[in-house]
Amino acid sequence: MTQTAWGICSTVKAPADQVRAFAAYHLSLGAAHIWLHFDTPDDPAAALINHPQITVQRCTDAYWMDSIGKRPARHQNRQGRNMHRIYQIGALPWIAHIDVDEYILPTTSIAAALDKLPPEQSMLRMAPWEALHDPALPDDIFTARHFRAALSGQRNADARSRAFGPYAPLLSNGVLSHSAGKCFFRTGLSRFEPRLHGAFRAGSRVPGGEFTPDIALLHFHAQDPKSWRDRLQFRLTRGAYQYNPPLQEWLLTADDAAIDQFYRETQTATPSTLARLGAENALLQANLNLRQKIMDTGLT
Repeated sequence: MTQTAWGICSTVKAPADQVRAFAAYHLSLGAAHIWLHFDTPDDPAAALINHPQITVQRCTDAYWMDSIGKRPARHQNRQGRNMHRIYQIGALPWIAHIDVDEYILPTTSIAAALDKLPPEQSMLRMAPWEALHDPALPDDIFTARHFRAALSGQRNADARSRAFGPYAPLLSNGVLSHSAGKCFFRTGLSRFEPRLHGAFRAGSRVPGGEFTPDIALLHFHAQDPKSWRDRLQFRLTRGAYQYNPPLQEWLLTADDAAIDQFYRETQTATPSTLARLGAENALLQANLNLRQKIMDTGLT
């Protein structure tokens, strides 16, 4: 029996080694095709990707003019538009929409997980697990071994307090970035519009259902303290942190020493942090071997 083919759509703006790692890893999982949209059209990384299962799209002004008549101002809207275009092509039965710092981690074959879904199910949701910084690990491009689950909602309020102590009010979902996860979308549906974390159909939000237990989404949002600090201003004003007002306000007013302490206490894989997260059943371990994946797929 032939298993369901699946692919990935992403809008990327990252160093070349990160783009290669992202593509190589997901090809190794069995992705039939990957569409990489380079948000900066003259990105030198775009010229370095040459693989028959990868389509490179430079998002030039001409590309946006042909697609929708203008370049969307917000990066979230550019991501959504790129995914919608690929969805309309319908080249594969299922397409996941994820970012270059997100890595799918299945406990079973992805094709098998998709095959067992009922025909009426239009999405498969993947729960996010946020990477923790570990300075003892050798560099692997995206480098982490421990990942923490989102601890969302009132039902997890006590768990957040135990895990994060005085910083719990700043992490209302138990993670720095999104707790909504990402999705695989079934193609071929009329009036269906995939979004960043879900979808609409005929103008109404599609019920996403529960996260699948078979597939995790590892999110390397802040496992590198220098890169995190370099991107902090953007995230506070135009990115994820603007949607978490307590965290946004605190980071905008805290001094460097306080921010460094916050990172150590909440985002670093210290023995005490790992013990607290483990006690809440909110810890996952994985070794992705990204440099080896690049070698194996010939994307060097």
